[in-house]
Amino acid sequence: MIRSDLDFLSQTGFLGARPRLGYFYKDSENMEILMSGLVKKRVKDYHSIPVCIKENASVYDCIVQLFLDDVGTIFVVNNNGYLEGVISRKDLLKATIGNTDIKTLPVSVIMTRMPNIITANMNESLVTIAKKIVENEVDSLPVVAETIIGGQKMLEVLARVSKTNITRAFLDFTRSL
Repeated sequence: MIRSDLDFLSQTGFLGARPRLGYFYKDSENMEILMSGLVKKRVKDYHSIPVCIKENASVYDCIVQLFLDDVGTIFVVNNNGYLEGVISRKDLLKATIGNTDIKTLPVSVIMTRMPNIITANMNESLVTIAKKIVENEVDSLPVVAETIIGGQKMLEVLARVSKTNITRAFLDFTRSL
């Protein structure tokens, strides 16, 4: 079991550790090996099953779904299964504050809508996904396939990729070094 961040960084080869000297940065060779290996990791190798709810479902139903599936983000789809929005824990918390009847309030009222949704595709690198997650301060991204229907771009939700998926890939890779 890793006791601290410094222990983790020394075990992965980023830092060296010596008695009475402490921790020190190792040469960049290990960094180059790590980065070249991580860039090769793709979403298709480290994704999870998406948790989706219909846009006419109630906020109450969405909260129940969130806890049953133990996720932080739920993707909202239309009746044809295409992405319409995203709901986070924070969105649900805001909806429950006050005297709102969450059993009758549809999730479509509180969700984040397109084009404000950041997406991923199966062939993107996990490094690119990590950058998107950090820059946009989100917990996970929907992994989508684009389809054109009647001249309109529709996104089918195939999977999700989260901070946990990226961390798992990082740990798997560092174990193989």
